[in-house]
Amino acid sequence: MSSYKYDDTGELGQEHGFSGNFEFSEKSIRLGFIRKVYAILSVQLVITLGFITLFLYQENVKAFSMSPAGQSMMIASMVITLVAIIVLACCENMRRKAPYNFIILGIFTLCESWMLGCIASHYQKWEVLAAVGIVAAITLALTLFALQTKWDFTAMGGALLVVLVVLLVFGIMAIFMQNKVVSLVYSSLGALVFGLYLVFDTQLMLGGKHKYSISPEEYIFAALNLYLDIINMFIYILAIFGNSRQ
Repeated sequence: MSSYKYDDTGELGQEHGFSGNFEFSEKSIRLGFIRKVYAILSVQLVITLGFITLFLYQENVKAFSMSPAGQSMMIASMVITLVAIIVLACCENMRRKAPYNFIILGIFTLCESWMLGCIASHYQKWEVLAAVGIVAAITLALTLFALQTKWDFTAMGGALLVVLVVLLVFGIMAIFMQNKVVSLVYSSLGALVFGLYLVFDTQLMLGGKHKYSISPEEYIFAALNLYLDIINMFIYILAIFGNSRQ
């Protein structure tokens, strides 16, 4: 999920590496940037899938995750991922300067993968595998849609932010209501919202004809955005399976 700052002209602020004048004037620069982003994203997803597989098929790992030490690691991972996101989102120098940006992203990915493994261990194997397959298919379909559609989702950042806030409020309500139907609706809406964010972040990365684009120097930030969109879809789709089973 991304955070963007607009200047007085309505353009995305240069402070965060965005520009309305399309810095990707040369096709080779844009294609090189896209290849780098997807290479980083692929490594992140492979690591995450490895952790999930480990939790699904190694009972001792699953048992450790449910122990007091495992729960402590879960809490520590949550804190570390939050700090890493804040650093990468707010500190331009850190997210652009190698190797610090790769180190922070690597730590974030490992902690996030541990948390996803813990979450996946509470579901049946077929549910997790089905969720992985569904997310892979949706990600491919939405990426192709973002490439082909004439709709410019980069101009809808404000609307998507409002929808996200509504989703968060709905999620808080769902916790207190403890209703299967409400939880199922919430999970479905969550998957939909992050699917829209995937299209939004993909078009930001592509630049070109779209109203806003992300700077070629922001390959770490672009990969982080896409990764967060995909794993959030995975979490919500898993929740759909869980709510349907109850």
